[in-house]
Amino acid sequence: MAAPRSAPAGLRASQHYRSPEVVPDGWSPDRPAEIDGLQPVGRRLGSQGPDQGFALRVAGRFRDRLHPGDGLTVDDAIRGCLGIALRRASMASRAPVVHDLTIAFTIWGFLDPSPPADLVAERRRLFAGVANVNHHYTEARHIADLVPDSTLQAGVDRVVSVYPAQWRQLTGIATSD
Repeated sequence: MAAPRSAPAGLRASQHYRSPEVVPDGWSPDRPAEIDGLQPVGRRLGSQGPDQGFALRVAGRFRDRLHPGDGLTVDDAIRGCLGIALRRASMASRAPVVHDLTIAFTIWGFLDPSPPADLVAERRRLFAGVANVNHHYTEARHIADLVPDSTLQAGVDRVVSVYPAQWRQLTGIATSD
């Protein structure tokens, strides 16, 4: 092995480059909370995916365009729709993008200045207070779990074209609750 000219003469590489006396055993996943296999899937367990925090930044760009209506805040709308957007992004194994949030806000009528009255009543019932994550995590997860996979797999143009006529099918209200 070559040595720089500044290295003292007479040093042998074997004196300085040796393996340790004991080689530790290889690591294995044996901790108590270690997940065996894939991430668990089910209602209220969330949707794992890369860079999910980016959805908050994207949602912030919608803040001035949202119409929460009486009894809700913009933060309630964002927090309630965030899980929907993250579910959609995780289905594609990617980070959230603007289209994920566009679909979430569209199906709940938050981008519509005058959504149907029955939709407003339904979202007021579901979204009220969900901005308080510490106390309303379960309610926020429920909103995300309501939306059928068919809505999440649809493109933005398709969702926008059938809203508001089919808002119940898009949100999953027609089949549950």
